[in-house]
Amino acid sequence: MTGQETGEATAAVEIRRVSKIFGAGSERQVVALDDVGVTIRDNEFFTLLGPSGCGKTTLLRLIAGFEQPTAGEILLFGSHLEGLPPHRRPVNTVFQQYALFPHMTVAENIGFGLLMQGRPKPEIEETVTRMLALVRMEALAGRRTDQLSGGQQQRVALARALAPHPKVLLLDEPLSALDLKLRKEMQIELKRLQHETGITFIFVTHDQEEALTMSDRIAVMSDGAILQVGTPRQIYDHPARRFVADFIGEINILPAELTEIHGETARVRLASGQERTARLPEGSVEAGRVNVAIRPEHVRLGSPDGAALTGRVRNIVYFGTGTHYHLELEGVADAGGPAAAGGAFTVELQNRLGGADEHAVGERLGVLVEDGTLQVLCD
Repeated sequence: MTGQETGEATAAVEIRRVSKIFGAGSERQVVALDDVGVTIRDNEFFTLLGPSGCGKTTLLRLIAGFEQPTAGEILLFGSHLEGLPPHRRPVNTVFQQYALFPHMTVAENIGFGLLMQGRPKPEIEETVTRMLALVRMEALAGRRTDQLSGGQQQRVALARALAPHPKVLLLDEPLSALDLKLRKEMQIELKRLQHETGITFIFVTHDQEEALTMSDRIAVMSDGAILQVGTPRQIYDHPARRFVADFIGEINILPAELTEIHGETARVRLASGQERTARLPEGSVEAGRVNVAIRPEHVRLGSPDGAALTGRVRNIVYFGTGTHYHLELEGVADAGGPAAAGGAFTVELQNRLGGADEHAVGERLGVLVEDGTLQVLCD
């Protein structure tokens, strides 16, 4: 799946060939988005994932109406949004800074937007009661927001944004200020809120774990472009491009020679001379020198005799649930091709209760690579 991908479900947001250039025509112009296209489905938790400066927040601001596109179209449930000011768009935004009113209570903060819209008092009270229950803050309805913890303040900000029942909720890295444990708890809470409300969530983050944990689909962005769109499993197990493979989790990238193509798979020859079946990305790939990727947890260590790859253990890192073995592979650094930048390779083995390290630094080992665990990359 790539940036122009669409689905059969109802389209909540359609981004059609959108570009955004800041300072257009000047010597200092910056291309923040370059001909971006993607369709976000109704009732979907969709994440824009990428490093700082990749354009993900700019795209979110275009949907919200805080910026206007230089070119292209943005549609919300089939209606064009270009030129429409933020207050006339049926979307709401939750920012990194929650911007709550410290002199107001939790309930007053949640109902403030409805009050500004002139909603009847009984409707406001009913909606606030429902939102308090949704974010599990009924007991704190009368407390001032400056007396709340960071996680509680975030729940209030979410409830306030959800109260008018927007068609789309935009979230710009709202978990970045929370500590690790609370951030993990709120990841689960956000997914629950999206499921219970049925509202389309568009979430911006640079945190790959957040994206994999919460998303129905992820768009990986770099340099103002969408490189790949897919489910968390598709993005993790089948990265199409080297940047996606590098950015999502730990990965080993090796040079290989693509010798045969059979539909969605191919035969590749590794530096050892052994061949394995590898998955192909979407798009055209020709025989010849390629990069192949494999996750550290998808290989095993064993005898070097007859192994697909061989190398020596240079470092061992224990991290609780597993152990990383860092190897220097033999023959890979001299194999040529686009990935020949040394033979560093990581293997992750799951720790067993009462188990001890099975291998030692300096030990020569074989890396066992099974058919189908390798992924050919486009670049």
